[in-house]
Amino acid sequence: MSNTLPPANHADQTNTTETADLAFLLRTMHADLDLFERLQADQLVAVTEDAGRQIARLQALQLHCLAGLRRRRSDPSELASELALALHITDNRAGAMISAADALARRLPRTFRLMDSGQLDLYRAMKVTDGTNWLSDHHARLVDVLLEQRLADKNPIQIRKATAYAAMKTDPDGAANRMAQRRGERHVALRQQDESTSQLSVENAPTDKATAAYQRIDKIARSLKTDGEKRTLDQIRADVAIDLLLSGKGGTPEQAEVYLYVDLQTYLGLNNDPGELAGHGHIPAELARHIATGPDTTVRRVITDPLTGQVIEVGKFRYRPSIDVDEFVRVRDRECRQPGCPRPALNCVTEPTGPDPADADSTLSYCIRHRRLKDRYDWEYKVRKDGKLVVTTPTGQEVESTPPPLHDPRPIPEHPGQERMGA
Repeated sequence: MSNTLPPANHADQTNTTETADLAFLLRTMHADLDLFERLQADQLVAVTEDAGRQIARLQALQLHCLAGLRRRRSDPSELASELALALHITDNRAGAMISAADALARRLPRTFRLMDSGQLDLYRAMKVTDGTNWLSDHHARLVDVLLEQRLADKNPIQIRKATAYAAMKTDPDGAANRMAQRRGERHVALRQQDESTSQLSVENAPTDKATAAYQRIDKIARSLKTDGEKRTLDQIRADVAIDLLLSGKGGTPEQAEVYLYVDLQTYLGLNNDPGELAGHGHIPAELARHIATGPDTTVRRVITDPLTGQVIEVGKFRYRPSIDVDEFVRVRDRECRQPGCPRPALNCVTEPTGPDPADADSTLSYCIRHRRLKDRYDWEYKVRKDGKLVVTTPTGQEVESTPPPLHDPRPIPEHPGQERMGA
């Protein structure tokens, strides 16, 4: 593969050559995984560039399909839920892709053509769709014309800045209104991360107040950075910010309620199996024990079937309880039962699907969004006798949802007298 660029008037021929080269490399790669060890550095760079162009074209194809679906559906939220199941992504990510596809097809055709030709990938194209979503269709098309020759060789940050500048130049009055609107959308966001950490942020805060708040945090942190302090300044800033929020100085401190799942043997320190924090995911055993043994922690017993790991009893409430079904179902489900939805069941509503409201098997946890979705005529939700939920989308895709077991299934003892540990 050559690493030199051909003249511009041979673009179509170049695209055909690149496609053929990539197809050859893909076939060769499966037959000989050592191929890339024999290629020169400039060849590896050339292949990487070619692959990037092909990925951009495939992303454009995907967005054309989504734009076509969007034209046939009146509810983008419903379509996002269906796409999330098809692509195994979150509803928010699916919704963002659908919005980008719709904007590119209707308002930003020149930017879309850059994707079609492999000059702009989805991530960079979404910097344009996000930066123009507040503009009218007329102003968005003007920005599209202004940016057409300025995007192909720019990185995402440069594209975001170029788009913001073009949008403000095109509609200065709208930019001022948009600033006021964004301030009105201020909120606090919690994003769960891996390694038992989370990101807490204040979105769309007024710049002056956010800057003042940071300066206060920084001032306190620097005063604590003494010779004996082992934490870095960044670590102290993070600790100070959390401490200020939890100290109650900005308001009345409240006791939060969360669901923590931890095996009895882990709780007693007999093993180090991970625990699970609802809405976040698995956490190390050490952290689980720290939370479970806290002075303000209330511990509830949860009994599981050792063969399946499924919850069969919560505290004094039995399987198929006549009261407190809501609590049992939330503990069992842990999260919204819509496949792939991570919203904690603690913040969901429970809803019976059968004639007996005391039947825990047929009662499920749904977040508000997916509770609305299941009531739509073109979505089908069926609960089997074993409690498994089967969701059928408007295009016929079937996805199953079963409450995750609290632990791995444990084998039946080979001898009747052998002791069997419960959960």
